[in-house]
Amino acid sequence: MSTVAFIGGGNMAGALIGGLLQSGRPASSILVVEPFEAQRVKLLQTFGVVALPAAAPALSQAQIVVWAVKPQLFKEAAAPCAGRINGALQLSVMAGIRSDAIVQATGSQAVVRAMPNTPALIGQGIAGLYARPGVSDAQKAEVDALLAPTGRTVWVDQESDLDAVTALSGSGPAYVFYVVEAMMAAAEQMGLTAAQGRELALATVAGAAALAQQSDESPAVLRERVTSKGGTTYAALTSLEKDGVRDAFVRALQAAQTRARELGDEFGRA
Repeated sequence: MSTVAFIGGGNMAGALIGGLLQSGRPASSILVVEPFEAQRVKLLQTFGVVALPAAAPALSQAQIVVWAVKPQLFKEAAAPCAGRINGALQLSVMAGIRSDAIVQATGSQAVVRAMPNTPALIGQGIAGLYARPGVSDAQKAEVDALLAPTGRTVWVDQESDLDAVTALSGSGPAYVFYVVEAMMAAAEQMGLTAAQGRELALATVAGAAALAQQSDESPAVLRERVTSKGGTTYAALTSLEKDGVRDAFVRALQAAQTRARELGDEFGRA
């Protein structure tokens, strides 16, 4: 079986490695380069994969190389790997590092950029994907299979679209947590306990999302179905509209998209 190499062994790499093992891939076919000893020991104890402190000749066996280091560390991490991985498919889960920079650093034209999100850690994530022209359909299928245990995938046609994906789904879990925090705070102010507020808020968000996914109707229609004019939901939504929450939310996502583009300019140029 072909080798999959991970450069960086943090949480996202761990989620992918766990999914690969659950799908039947042997631990001996997974190699991780992780310079931090504590994390390397954790990988060995948790997964039993081959974990190395630095780039080694074994990297040349990899058909897929997954880049999972912090963006500011990419060039430093890539330098000792470059000569050994230029024939492999490069899959990046790094925010902000553009594919031109990955081509230049690795010598491989087969580059896929992925923008996953943190629910991938429990198999409920979604990742936006962009493939350079040098990536074959078979290689795209390999990427889909590798990411499948972490959740769903959506391919985009332009690399710049990943900035929007970052703003929407990459950062998106934080927006949901923010709303849950507000619901919990309101619950306490209205006399419920913190535990009751947490349980009610989380179950409501999870249930509403599940209903929207399973329904053929749009979120707007689903919202209208629970909004009787003059009722409690109407009162709440009218208050939100009066405070300009919808427009503020759109501006927030646009700010995140702009920052994603700026990070690409800062870290990701070739």
